Amino acid sequence: MKTTIKILAVLTVFLFGGSDLCAQKTEKQLKNDVTSKAIKSARKEAKKYKKEGYYVAPGALPLDKQLESAWMKQYETNDKDEQKFIMATGNSVAETQTAAKLQATETAKLELAGQINTQVAALIENSIANQQLNTEEAASITKTVAASKNLIAQEIGRIIPVVEMYKKIGTNVEANVRIAYNMETAFDVAKKVIRKSLEEETKIAHEKLEKLMQFDR
Repeated sequence: MKTTIKILAVLTVFLFGGSDLCAQKTEKQLKNDVTSKAIKSARKEAKKYKKEGYYVAPGALPLDKQLESAWMKQYETNDKDEQKFIMATGNSVAETQTAAKLQATETAKLELAGQINTQVAALIENSIANQQLNTEEAASITKTVAASKNLIAQEIGRIIPVVEMYKKIGTNVEANVRIAYNMETAFDVAKKVIRKSLEEETKIAHEKLEKLMQFDR
């Protein structure tokens, strides 16, 4: 009887413990696959940019390493298997490297805000369909949301590019930057900005606005 119990115990550990081990290996393998894809994509992209004459600032990480970090963020997902970061790029030409970088970063921020605004607007459109809002209220909401891109960009604040490279264009300098922003934080920022705009610019009841903004991406 004792021998039978021992055998069952061993089988239980093998079956359930082994399943966890397999799951861990699978997760590890997936992470390795993502890393491998990121490195491959980064090297290919770095080679193309270097051929076009792009270079990095003194003391910065090599271009392939910067691009590798960007690709890793692009592939990274959260525990719901949703994209964790939202990516955007900016490009600008100026007389100095510093000015070009600042302008390119602001351009990237606007692109980022536009992406966030588009995604949130789509969710709000779905929310409008589920709420008891009349045509005038719906139109007012849509108009206010559409005009929120610049406000979202302002609320995002300072962003440090994950990729920054430069190229000489005559006597000027071209800056090409890539930024990454946490998707969850981005949606929180957008909802905060849009809620405030709706409260200030529409006459929709507070209760309706509360229900309207109760959505997840």
